[in-house]
Amino acid sequence: MANIVEPKLIQPLFDALQKEHYVTLATIDYETNGPNVNAISWTLAKDAQTIYFSVDNRSRIVENIKANPAVVITLIANESTYSISGEASVKQEKLEGVPLKLALIELKVKEVRDVMFYGSKIVTEPQYDKTYDKNAAAKLDNQVMEAMRKA
Repeated sequence: MANIVEPKLIQPLFDALQKEHYVTLATIDYETNGPNVNAISWTLAKDAQTIYFSVDNRSRIVENIKANPAVVITLIANESTYSISGEASVKQEKLEGVPLKLALIELKVKEVRDVMFYGSKIVTEPQYDKTYDKNAAAKLDNQVMEAMRKA
């Protein structure tokens, strides 16, 4: 159902972002001022207007957000595709309780748009598989998600 605009996350999107979830993140490149898109998965909706996500603190994403806080997350959930826009900031340079040097980014949601093209719905959401040690991946994922919940 395209063209629906909300000022905050609707319940199915909030629910989808209670666990690690594949999304794309669009930022403005700090050097070129052009669009920059990355796939990320460590996401957590703290409330209907706040999304946390974690990335390597040396990532270009961090520099982009410091230079220009405008971001868009694209989320596939609830049988549709959503554009979640707002302003992001680095909440923590190093996420506590995680062995990697991850930055915690806070996105303040300004607008949620259903951007699915007319007359269609998503029948299968994207899935991914970690290609490194499954136990190490699960342990790290749990550490990151728990640290974001505590932040």
